[in-house]
Amino acid sequence: MESPSRQILEGSSYVQDLDQAVEEVFALMMAVQCAPQDEYPAEESETISAVIGLAGAMSGTCVLHSGAQVALRMAEMLTGVATSKVDEMVKDAIGEICNIVAGAWKGKQPALASGCMLSTPTVVTGTNYRLHTQRPEFRVERCYRFETFSFGLTLVCESLQ
Repeated sequence: MESPSRQILEGSSYVQDLDQAVEEVFALMMAVQCAPQDEYPAEESETISAVIGLAGAMSGTCVLHSGAQVALRMAEMLTGVATSKVDEMVKDAIGEICNIVAGAWKGKQPALASGCMLSTPTVVTGTNYRLHTQRPEFRVERCYRFETFSFGLTLVCESLQ
């Protein structure tokens, strides 16, 4: 059973605004349609996560997580450069995509637009790892699909002033 805070958020503007931010960022920055999907992507052996911290009116994180092949495709679409391995360019691109999505999302929330700052991206790559956060007041987990690729986005927020 889902926690009460998560149930409340499913219909909230946080979820709708996140979906809209992802759609806009992918359309404008990568010229591709990207929409929410119900199924979570199959895990790849190598994964990549970009983490953006939120501070100010809201405290928490925005995390973009995907398999290596998905990250390679996102980076190629953003930069126009294809590569066959997760290198510094791919890490920078994934961090930047997460940063732009987090900024677009917070810009849709009047209380957060100017009252919440974003950190620089932190990118983690590897196999069989988990990111741990403090117990949040709310958590929004969404899965998105573009072309034949899927990735996840998670908002974990600990306080709202």
